[in-house]
Amino acid sequence: MDYRQIPPMFLADAPGLDFLNSIATPVDEPVDWIADGEGLIAWLAQAGMVPPDALAAIRSRATPAELDEVAGKARSLREWFRDYVRKRKGRALVAKDLRELEPLNALLARDEQHGEIVANGPDAAIAFSFRSTRRWQTTESLLMPIAEAMAKLVCEEDFTHVKACEGPACTLMFADHTRGHARRWCSMAVCGNRAKVAAHRARLKEKKGE
Repeated sequence: MDYRQIPPMFLADAPGLDFLNSIATPVDEPVDWIADGEGLIAWLAQAGMVPPDALAAIRSRATPAELDEVAGKARSLREWFRDYVRKRKGRALVAKDLRELEPLNALLARDEQHGEIVANGPDAAIAFSFRSTRRWQTTESLLMPIAEAMAKLVCEEDFTHVKACEGPACTLMFADHTRGHARRWCSMAVCGNRAKVAAHRARLKEKKGE
């Protein structure tokens, strides 16, 4: 299915997991929102990971083939990280889990960021703020905010509450931040509703069989 027909889903409560969810089966056929370079740019824009002016500048400088190539790298990164997360979801990370993160650290080492002092608004109690600014020089720089989101996931998220949706055909993952950590579905409107309908049909069938 063409990714342009359906908007991407940001249901994970964690940007690193939203990236894993950039391929899903929202209806009947799989949709990959980063299937090509234009898809990657659109997904990054909707995720708010790259400033619009930086995306426009990279698109104006890069060829379609170069954008498609970096989208391919993003897909490879996604599937490598999916395997890492799936093996460890539901339990706390431990020191030995760092060994398999070497590819991510290698990517982060190529990031071009620098600190910058910026002025706050006229009504702010403090005049300045410190922020990190990224240099968007190459198509590969599009991978850096993704890598940062993945790094923050493993550093800041309690993997005990990282879950896969219980929908039978669903591939989406999420961080369960609910009270009591009882979340079971990617979305109550999607898989949660399907489960309710299935349970209702099962009850009706049971009654008819009595």
